[in-house]
Amino acid sequence: MREYLLTLCITAAVTYLLTGPVRKFAIVAGAMPEIRARDVHREPTPRLGGIAMFFGLCAGLLVADHLTNLNEVFAKSNEPRALLSGAALIWLIGVLDDKFEIDALIKLGGQMIAAGVMVMQGLTILWLPIPGVGNVALTQWQGTLLTVALVVITINAVNFVDGLDGLAAGMVCIAAAAFFLYAYRVWVSYGIEAAAPATLFAAILMGMCLGFLPHNMHPARIFMGDSGSMLIGLVLAAGAISITGQVDPDALALFTGSEKAAVHQTVPVYIPLLLPLTIIAVPAADLVLAIVRRTWRGQSPFAADRGHLHHRLLEIGHSHSRAVLIMYFWSALIGFGALAYSVNSASMWIVLGVVFLSAVGLVLLLLPRFTPRVPRWAQRFVPPRYRRRRPAPEAVTAARAEAADGERDGADRDGEERSPVAAGVSGVNGATAIGARSRFPDRR
Repeated sequence: MREYLLTLCITAAVTYLLTGPVRKFAIVAGAMPEIRARDVHREPTPRLGGIAMFFGLCAGLLVADHLTNLNEVFAKSNEPRALLSGAALIWLIGVLDDKFEIDALIKLGGQMIAAGVMVMQGLTILWLPIPGVGNVALTQWQGTLLTVALVVITINAVNFVDGLDGLAAGMVCIAAAAFFLYAYRVWVSYGIEAAAPATLFAAILMGMCLGFLPHNMHPARIFMGDSGSMLIGLVLAAGAISITGQVDPDALALFTGSEKAAVHQTVPVYIPLLLPLTIIAVPAADLVLAIVRRTWRGQSPFAADRGHLHHRLLEIGHSHSRAVLIMYFWSALIGFGALAYSVNSASMWIVLGVVFLSAVGLVLLLLPRFTPRVPRWAQRFVPPRYRRRRPAPEAVTAARAEAADGERDGADRDGEERSPVAAGVSGVNGATAIGARSRFPDRR
């Protein structure tokens, strides 16, 4: 576990430190597209954040190759090299798209080629655990087609959900955390070394997302662009393919003990088939709804619009940060909820605690917003937005002078003197003698 944490921290540090220079490079290179009608941000923001994430991936793989225990992953498996080859290809396509806006069909072809490169190097689905049937071996063509389909679906699901600051990186980080816990348990608890590459991929993916998030949280200073969203989608799909198609369910030696224990122990056989879908359930649902919506309107499935789930959350009144948090909690609730079915009783309370906290956070975020009234003695202990604001002395003086000038002008127009009204007396314009309340901007 310590070596995985070291790999995660180094990946996050490299990604974080490189994102600042990459931002300056993106500005100089002109990778700052004009604001489109479907965009949420209102200021031109540089893209190409995937450059820093790709170098973070390379740093994580390089460090893991020189660690004692993780070195065996590179010695016994070709999957890390397959991942690096496919990631480099999809990253180059994403960089070109961030700079030159290439066609959607060209990107789709590039995604399929990247998946094919990984298949050629051994990262493919060999068999599937199907409930009620058992372990079904796949032919070479079946495994290739299924692998390419899973890679393309995952990449586009992550790409579609990348519409708000910090949304895609945070959701993929949550999914990678849930996936890491499952893959690590399969490797350590059952002693299956074939799950080690997927565990490594999940740890590196978490580091990539955590290193990029500080620069991408609202208001974002840089976007990951397609070079980043397609990259993390491919890494997530590679981990799912590795543990689903490479780990033999028969090696788990499940059918021992009572019937109840056997039923409980057979659940992890089907989790690899379901977990990759559950951890991206929200992006996958957004992808399916987008395709149905666009084809129903007679548009191309790749035509951009403002009908995604995060756009709908903004339309019904949620703020930017609140919409992102709602999507975070949904992802955590679904991903860790699915993970709870494969955890034994000793570690169940940890996963159930995460699920419970995710549900509580989601309920609190969906409640109507309110501003609590804080007493004056406690205002120094609460955030500034909950403190009572006092008008600045200069603003009060200027408002009183303006009100006095208005009174004189009114008296001159009417040709008669009016008695001045002292400030603070109610009854004038429904507010005070200073004037209507609408004169003062809402500083909140």
